[in-house]
Amino acid sequence: MLKQPIQKALNEQIQAELYSSYLYYAMSAYLESKGLPGAAGWMRVQAMEELTHADKLFKYINDRGGRVQLAQIGAPGAEWPSPAAAFEAAYNHEVSITERINKLVDISREHSDHNTYNFLQWFVAEQVEEEATASEVIDKFRLADTGGGGGMFMLDRELATRAFVMPTSEKG
Repeated sequence: MLKQPIQKALNEQIQAELYSSYLYYAMSAYLESKGLPGAAGWMRVQAMEELTHADKLFKYINDRGGRVQLAQIGAPGAEWPSPAAAFEAAYNHEVSITERINKLVDISREHSDHNTYNFLQWFVAEQVEEEATASEVIDKFRLADTGGGGGMFMLDRELATRAFVMPTSEKG
């Protein structure tokens, strides 16, 4: 059975993951409006990943005999100064999610909840990947921005190759 402070924190993380998905869908819509379908598709894949993160937390709470309590999700912004700024905002958002995950780990340790601590290690590793992937795209935007529209076209085409792959070996 989950201790109340851990259950509360995990429910808050579900809300954060759902908001992340909502945010990335908003970024996708913005990028689509800027004529960058590849970048928009990249963000949609990111949105789907965030939904799987929320689902993983949802299942874990239920598996531990807890109660999922969904909360209202605020509306994300709809405009960014540029496509590159949207990806920078995505990176900064991932940094904030990493901070949230780290606090969850701290709470699990504070309450000697070894099961939750173990469960959260997947998210700790995932956040390293999330930040690195967004940072890599930002670097590519900077390179593409240095030489006319051709670089942006090529970058958009590359971003279009990202595909969502449903995790298969995850429990919880």
